Amino acid sequence: MAHPKAAGLSAILLMVACSTVACGGGGGKSSDGIFTVGHPEPDHLIPGNTTSSYSFDVIGNLFENLVGLSRDGKPVMAAAESVTSTDQKVWTIKIRPGQKFHNGEPVTAASFADAWNNAAYGPNAYEANDYFSHFQGYGDLNPEDENAKPKTDKLSGLRVVDDTTLKVTLGAPFSQFPLLLTYPAFAPMPKAAFKDLKAYENSPVGNGPYQMSGQWVRNGPIKLVPFPGYTGARKPRNKGVIWKSYSSAATTWTDLRAGRIDAMQTIPADKVPEAKRVLGDRFLPRTTGTIDYLGFPLFTGRFDSPDLRRAISMAIDRQGINKAVYNGDYIPADSLLPKIIPGYRAGACGEACVYDPVKAKQLYDRSGGFKGTLELYFSNAQPSYAQWMQIVANSLRQNLGIKDIQFRQLPASDYFSAMSKRTQKGPYRQNWEADYPSAQNYLQNMWGEAGNKMGWRNKEFNDLIAKGNASADQAEALKYYNQAEDIAIREMPQIPLWTWAGQGGRSSRVDNVVITPYATGMLAYDVTVK
Repeated sequence: MAHPKAAGLSAILLMVACSTVACGGGGGKSSDGIFTVGHPEPDHLIPGNTTSSYSFDVIGNLFENLVGLSRDGKPVMAAAESVTSTDQKVWTIKIRPGQKFHNGEPVTAASFADAWNNAAYGPNAYEANDYFSHFQGYGDLNPEDENAKPKTDKLSGLRVVDDTTLKVTLGAPFSQFPLLLTYPAFAPMPKAAFKDLKAYENSPVGNGPYQMSGQWVRNGPIKLVPFPGYTGARKPRNKGVIWKSYSSAATTWTDLRAGRIDAMQTIPADKVPEAKRVLGDRFLPRTTGTIDYLGFPLFTGRFDSPDLRRAISMAIDRQGINKAVYNGDYIPADSLLPKIIPGYRAGACGEACVYDPVKAKQLYDRSGGFKGTLELYFSNAQPSYAQWMQIVANSLRQNLGIKDIQFRQLPASDYFSAMSKRTQKGPYRQNWEADYPSAQNYLQNMWGEAGNKMGWRNKEFNDLIAKGNASADQAEALKYYNQAEDIAIREMPQIPLWTWAGQGGRSSRVDNVVITPYATGMLAYDVTVK
C-alpha cells in the first residue's frame, strides 16, 4: 500500500497503548490496561477512503475483514466462513453468522456490498477506489470521461444472495482475490453509516475487536476500547489502545524514550543508534516489504524520455544514502519487489539501479536533458525523507548538471491525496508496503493502469499482469509477473530506491508487541499491559 501504500499501503504492528497517566506525560506505571502508540495523523477513517497505513492502524482494530492474514502471510478466514471459486472469476463468500457492529446492527452480506459499492463509486473519489477495479461493472461506476455521469452506483458483479451469502463476479479471473479481501478497504459498514458519512467518519462504527471511545478530533488522540459483542478470534488481551498523532517522528521518539507512549513503528533513522542503546531488547527490528521509490509525473510531459528517467536512477548513490541516512541498515533496491515477496529476483533491475554517474550523464545528454526547475516532492512523516532528498538533489546537480532544484514538502496527512490528484510537477517520493504478499500487489497497483500515480500506460505490461492474474498456478503466475516487471524496469517510470529496515520500539509497560510486514493495519489485540 501506498500504500504507502504505505503506503500504501506501512508495516503492521500487532500491539499498542499506554496508561492514561503516561499518555498525559505524567509518567507512572499503567494500572488500567490501556496503552498508547505514537504515529502520524490519519487522513480518513472510512475504510474505502484511505490507502494510508496511519489510517489502517485505527481501521484495522475497528473493523474485521472477511479474510485476515496470519503472521506468516497466509490468508485465514475472519468474518467469512469460506471464500471459494471453481474458475477464479466467480466467487462465493459465506459470512460467519451472529456477528454484530458496535451499534448492535447485524453484520450481513449487504454490509459488505453497501460498503464496497460506496467505495467503488467514482464520484465519491475514495482513495481506495481502484482496489475495486477487479469487479465486473467497475467501469460503469467510473467512466473514462470524468465529466460523464456513471451509469449506476452499484457493481454488477456484486450480488447479495441472502444475509450470509455474497456472490462476486470479477471482470477477469483473479486468483489473488482471497488475499485482496484482507485489504482494509474491504471492511463492512453498517446501514447507519450511509445516513451521514461525514458524521460517521468522526465516530466510525465497525465490527472489529475494538470500538471508539469518544469522537475522532483531528490531530488528537483516538481511543479504542474492547467491544463486548465481538465474536471473532482477535479478542483483546488488554483494556484498550490510544493512537496518539504526531507531526514529527523525532518527537514521537522523544516521548517513547521518556515513557509518555508505549510503542512506535518507525524510529527515525538518526535516532536508531540511540534507540538500540537505550531500549535494549525493547528495540524491535523486523523484516519489511516497504520500498521507497521515486516516481515521475509523466502527465506533465517533462519526463517522457526513458533515458532521462534511467539517468536520474543511475545518478543516485543508493548505498551511499543508506550509509549516510540509514546507518547501513536499509537494503538498496535491485528489483521492483522486496525480498519477502514471492517473485523477487536478485539483480532484476540490472544497471539501471546501479550507481554510475558517468553512464548516467551519457544517458542524460542523449535524452536532451531537463529544462527549468526540478521540483522534488516528499512528506514530513519522517525526517529522513528530507535528508535523502537533499542528497539526491546534490547528486543530480553534480552528476547531471541540473542546477535549479527545489523541494516541496507536504504534511503527511495531505501527501497521499495530493499525489492521487496529480498535483506534483516533479519527481516524488512514493513507498509501498505489502497490502498482501503477492508480486501482483506491487506491480499492478504501482505500475498498472488503474492505480498508478505516474500516468504511465503500457499495454504489454498490463496484458502480462492479466495473464498472471488468470493463472491459478502460482509458478506460472510469477513467470508473467516477472515479465511485466522487466517492462517496467526498461521504461523506468518509477525507480526503486531501497527496502526499509523495520525499526520500532516499545516501553517497559507492554509485552507481546509483534510487528509484521503487511499493511492490514496495526493490530492491538495481542498486546499485554503490565
